[in-house]
Amino acid sequence: MHAHAPHALGLRVPPPAFPRHRARPRRRPAAAVRATSAAPQRETDPRKRVVITGMGLASVFGNDVDTFYDRLLAGESGVGPIDRFDASSFPTRFAGQIRGFSSEGYIDGKNDRRLDDCIRYCILSGKKALESAGIGAGSDAHGKLDVGRAGILVGSGMGGLSVFSDGVQNLIEKGYRKISPFFIPYAITNMGSALLAMDVGFMGPNYSISTACATSNYCFYAAANHIRRGEADIIVAGGTEAAIIPIGLGGFVACRALSQRNDDPITASRPWDKERDGFVMGEGAGVLVMESLEHAMKRDAPIIAEYLGGAVNCDAYHMTDPRSDGLGVSSCITMSLRDAGVAPEEVNYINAHATSTLAGDLAEVRAIKQVFKNPSEIKINSTKSMIGHCLGAAGGLEAIATIKSITTGWVHPTVNQFNPEPEVDFDTVANEKKQHEVNVGEFLPQSHPPSLERCSS
Repeated sequence: MHAHAPHALGLRVPPPAFPRHRARPRRRPAAAVRATSAAPQRETDPRKRVVITGMGLASVFGNDVDTFYDRLLAGESGVGPIDRFDASSFPTRFAGQIRGFSSEGYIDGKNDRRLDDCIRYCILSGKKALESAGIGAGSDAHGKLDVGRAGILVGSGMGGLSVFSDGVQNLIEKGYRKISPFFIPYAITNMGSALLAMDVGFMGPNYSISTACATSNYCFYAAANHIRRGEADIIVAGGTEAAIIPIGLGGFVACRALSQRNDDPITASRPWDKERDGFVMGEGAGVLVMESLEHAMKRDAPIIAEYLGGAVNCDAYHMTDPRSDGLGVSSCITMSLRDAGVAPEEVNYINAHATSTLAGDLAEVRAIKQVFKNPSEIKINSTKSMIGHCLGAAGGLEAIATIKSITTGWVHPTVNQFNPEPEVDFDTVANEKKQHEVNVGEFLPQSHPPSLERCSS
């Protein structure tokens, strides 16, 4: 959807001059070194530099970050027939549906049965992210946190859609007395953040942002700004979504947005391919632990990457269609690079929005070309080609994929590349993973980017 503002973010590997937890030294390409020397001014104050110290997810490939990325590297597809409900009457009958999800050890059984999947995915991902950051609930390190300066910003594009749908159905069929008392609390988009905060005791900033596909990126941007302004030391941020239910599927069918390749769902999500016919629904959650460099170093945290900057704007064009020239996106990328202190020449990897829609894929490529003049130096790929479009959680899951590309030195393939559009002259990592040392990476959910960088030793 394109009604909401473009948002750009950037990441790199852990920042220079770390006395602890240094990344394994890697040789940078000469071109990247030269670009770095001419880069714009970057933030140097450790109180305002924002680093990533933990990651957590719920995905069609399970709940483990390493397994998730290994299966992406292998080019596996998580897309298949919908079996959660009878989809036989729908023109689209497949999705990136999570099966066998278990929250054991993270949510008590009574609450687990009541909660919408959107909230379950959020709570599990948030707690796993905190564990990976070394501050899991109940740990000694968690007990030393200033909880008044620890927040949670996990957004959702659609909130508790199952709970909402069930409530409406009960009202129509049985009357208002049969509406669950949890109908309103579990339907609203901020309840995942709220319940996670109750479980882990974080009393800092707590809210959700709902901006369709850009939801997670807005949460990262807001979290980073809270930290930069000195309002928080640490924030759990990301997105969650669980919309693969009849009303969710039917709504996107009505928008005529979905692929109808029911005879071969594994190849349905094919970004940049001439035969693409719409996106594939996905679901899950992706969450990062973001904190100030100063705070992370004081607690000897496992620093994974550095958030460099982001931006938000609006193309003011159409509810669902992008501007064909990509102007809103390109201007947002430019603002993001300025905020990050990164020159365009430093970026050599982009995790694209790339939803497999006819208009969106090419509009995004045109926007990227307006900013990055030499596509031969950039690898660009689409996580959605394997897991579908996870809506409000897309940015969270793709941020994790971007960070893993940085830390492993491997970028996952864009699968289903059979007949590429000639306008796409980037290396899309077609069908096979590639080894690639990422200097600065951008990820563009909602066709709009953030920047991350490797932590250099």
